[in-house]
Amino acid sequence: MGRIRYFSAVLGELGEMLVFISPLTLLPLPVAVIFREWDMLLPLALVPALFFCSGSLLNYLPRRREDVRFSAALCSVALVWLAFALISCIPFMLVLDISLTDALFESMAGWTGTAFSFLRGIDSLPESLLFWRTYMQWVGGLAVISLSLTLAFRSGLDTSPLFRAERRAERILPSVIANGKEIWAVYILLTVVSAGLIMVARVPLWDALNLALSGISTGGFIPRAGGILSYQNPFLEAVLIPVMIFGSTPFTLYYMTYRSRKISFFSEEQVRLLLIFLTFGALIVIADLFFLAGLPVEESFRQGIFMTTSAVSTTGFQNANPHLYPAVTVVFLTMLIFIGGSSGSAAGGVRLSRIALGYRGIIWWFRRAFVRSRVLVPFKYEGRNIPIEVAEPELSKSMLVIILSVITVFIATMIVLQVHITAFGLTDLVFEIVSALSSCGMTTGYVNPSMPFLSKWVFIVVMWVGRLEILPVIVLGMGLVQGRD
Repeated sequence: MGRIRYFSAVLGELGEMLVFISPLTLLPLPVAVIFREWDMLLPLALVPALFFCSGSLLNYLPRRREDVRFSAALCSVALVWLAFALISCIPFMLVLDISLTDALFESMAGWTGTAFSFLRGIDSLPESLLFWRTYMQWVGGLAVISLSLTLAFRSGLDTSPLFRAERRAERILPSVIANGKEIWAVYILLTVVSAGLIMVARVPLWDALNLALSGISTGGFIPRAGGILSYQNPFLEAVLIPVMIFGSTPFTLYYMTYRSRKISFFSEEQVRLLLIFLTFGALIVIADLFFLAGLPVEESFRQGIFMTTSAVSTTGFQNANPHLYPAVTVVFLTMLIFIGGSSGSAAGGVRLSRIALGYRGIIWWFRRAFVRSRVLVPFKYEGRNIPIEVAEPELSKSMLVIILSVITVFIATMIVLQVHITAFGLTDLVFEIVSALSSCGMTTGYVNPSMPFLSKWVFIVVMWVGRLEILPVIVLGMGLVQGRD
C-alpha cells in the first residue's frame, strides 16, 4: 500500500507537469503553416495532444498532498524528462523514418540542451521540424527548470539554508515562482535581444531566431548543416559569445536587475568566477593552439575565445573540431565543460557554485586542522559567517554531486570501451561523455548515427542523468525499490 500511495503521488505530479507543458508545444504548428509544410501538422500536433491526454489521465490518480515529499518531488522531476523526450521523439520517427533509439537520442539532446545530433541532410529537412528541435532546447533551458522549482516549493521544499544565507533575509525562490510572468518576460527579452545581435551579423531572420533560441538556452543546435562554420562569418561567432554568456549567467540576477532597475552582476561570486574561467581559459587555449597546434595568431584567437566560451557555458557551438587539437587542449576543454556554468542558469556541468563552495570548504577544513579543537573556525561565504550546522551539509551535498559525476563518467567510459572498438582515443571518448553529462554537446566526431546500439543508449542515459544532476535519478531508483520516503 505504501508503494502504491508513493507512486500515485509521483505520477500525479508528473501529470500536472505534462498538462502544463502541453500548450507550450503548440508553437511549431503555426511554423508549419507559415512554411506550408502541411504534412508536418499531424506529427507535430501529436506532441501537445499526447502531453495533455497522458497528463490528464495521470491527474486522475488518487493522491494526498502530504504524500508529495522530497523524494516524491525528485522522482517526478526525473520522470518528466523521460516523458518529455519519449513523447517529443514522435515527429522525428514519423517524418524521418528513423529508429526509436535515434529519435529518442535527438529529443533527449533537445530537452537537455545538448548539441549532439544524429540528423543528416539538415538543409533539406522541414523548417518546422528544425524549429521543433531548437524550440525544445529553448523551453528546456528555463521553463522546465522553473517548473521543477515550482513543484519543489509547492511540495514543501525550499532553497538551501546556504542559499538563504547568501541572499540575506530575502527568499528569492518564492518570489521567482510568484512572479512567473516577469521571469518569462526577461527570458523572452534576452532571446529577442540575442536575435537582434545575431541579425547585426547579417544572418537571415529565421536563422537568427533559431540561433538565439539555442544560444540563450545554451543548447547549441544549428539550423544548417556544417554548424557555425557553414555561415563563414567571423562576426557572427563574435556576436554569439555574449549570447552564450547571457545563457550561463545566474537567471536570478536578471530578475533582481529587472526588479531593482540596478545592475549588480559583478557582486555575484559566480559571475566573477565565470569571467575568470573565460579569461584565463581562453588564454590557455589560445596559447596551446598557437604554440602546440601551429595555428596563426588570428585563427588561434578566433578559435580559442569561441571554443572556451562554448565549453564554459556548455552551449556546444563549435568553430573547429577538437579532434584536431593537441591532447592537452582537449583535456583542458574537458575540465571546463565538466565544471560548466552558473547555478540558476541554463548551463550544465557541476556548476560554478559547487566549485566555489568546494574550494572554500577545503580552505575551511585545513584552517580547522591547524587550530585547537576547541577553537571555532567560522565558514565564510561571500563575506558572511555561515553556521557549521548549515555549512557542513551543503558542502557534503556539493561534493556528493561532483563525486557522483566523476563516477558516472568512469562507468559510462568503461561501458562504451567494452562494446565499441574505435579509432578515437580515450581522451576523445572521455571528452564526449563529459560533454553529454554536462549538457554541452561539443564533439570530436565520435557521436554519430553509426555508433553501436548500446553506446547510443549510454549517451541517452548520461544526457538524462547529467541534466538532472544525478541525485533525482538515484532517488527514483531507490523509490522503485523501497516505494516510500
